[in-house]
Amino acid sequence: MTNTTDLPGQPRPGAPGGPATARATCVLAPNPSAMSLDGTNTWILAEPGSDLAVVVDPGPLDEAHLANVVATAEAAGRRVALTLLTHGHPDHSDGAARFAELTGTRVRALDPALRLGGEGLGVGDVVTTGGLELHVIATPGHTADSLCFHLPAEGSLLTGDTVLGRGTTVVAHPDGRLGDYLDSLRRLRVLAVDEGVEVLLPGHGPVLDDAKGVIEYYLAHRAKRLAQVETAVENGDRTPEDVVAAVYADVDRSLWPAAELSVRAQLDYLEERGLI
Repeated sequence: MTNTTDLPGQPRPGAPGGPATARATCVLAPNPSAMSLDGTNTWILAEPGSDLAVVVDPGPLDEAHLANVVATAEAAGRRVALTLLTHGHPDHSDGAARFAELTGTRVRALDPALRLGGEGLGVGDVVTTGGLELHVIATPGHTADSLCFHLPAEGSLLTGDTVLGRGTTVVAHPDGRLGDYLDSLRRLRVLAVDEGVEVLLPGHGPVLDDAKGVIEYYLAHRAKRLAQVETAVENGDRTPEDVVAAVYADVDRSLWPAAELSVRAQLDYLEERGLI
């Protein structure tokens, strides 16, 4: 058995759920799958002592889950005052409109199509609610609209699907672009090295207690995959399907459709730079 301290990012043992930091509590959605891991992590954020909370990624349209999120906030003596989205994939956002009805909140997102009741979110925005301070970090790559949320008061970062608690994420071609994703990872590494970010609160999987370690692992993993894709093309594997079979042969075939999205993004990246 591998010790969790030897895994990238030092993931906390067990399924996510419950308090994670002084300001963040996870409510796990009941939508586990090969892609969503244990399910979607819905995050309730609040400043200690405040009676107001912010919810990030209400998750799928599941009435019991949405009610559980509200009940968890209320059990802590808090009212949900704002809803935020890290990105628009359905397992994060499908429940947002219904959650807004249940809580009477606005939904703020980068994508205008996902916003409800007011302003969106932009690069460099600072969201303040009940004394809580969240800095909006643009992290396109998994999707064009992907955001992370930095809690500078405690050195934590909500990463959505940009960094997962286990494994690596998909660059969801064509909306996601590998060059953007690599730039986003480098931006997060700066936060870890220069801004004191230590804890990552992902959209799926366990909390990670070594932000710098997992981000550097992601960058190394992407470099390795790019080299493998380039080699596969040099060996005559021209279609994305052929490249997936060559490069992801050790990966469960049920994940090959997702791997193909990343391969397409990698092929575009290499072609744009004249490397293939």
